Amino acid sequence: MDLGQLYQDVILEHNRNPRNWGELPPPSAHAEGHNPMCGDEVTVWLRLDGDRVADISFVGTGCAISKASASMMTQAVKGKTRAEAEAIFTQFHAMVTGQHANPAEDAALGKLKVFSGVARFPTRVKCASLAWHAMKEVLESA
Repeated sequence: MDLGQLYQDVILEHNRNPRNWGELPPPSAHAEGHNPMCGDEVTVWLRLDGDRVADISFVGTGCAISKASASMMTQAVKGKTRAEAEAIFTQFHAMVTGQHANPAEDAALGKLKVFSGVARFPTRVKCASLAWHAMKEVLESA
């Protein structure tokens, strides 16, 4: 299976069945993101246990890339320390903006590598990174 087909399959699966969907009671903090270019909206809730992301969830409306990215983000950072979550954000953002030297060899990105093709479509970068920016805002405010 080529990366393009894998990308499409993973995006569609997470769009249809998003992980960690719904408001998280009671969260440590939450943040909202909005993409005025296309209308995508997301709210990310996060609960910390000390310095670790104990739980994270989201709700939102938008395209398949936006929802799938948010779903996979929650899986990627749940259980991680604040520093680990911020590092994953940095690596993911570099990948989708085309600034990552070689995302295919970055073990920390794991399944998130399916978003590497987003860098070729500048109008989709905001879709893929919207929830990530909200998560980063939550981490900084919590």
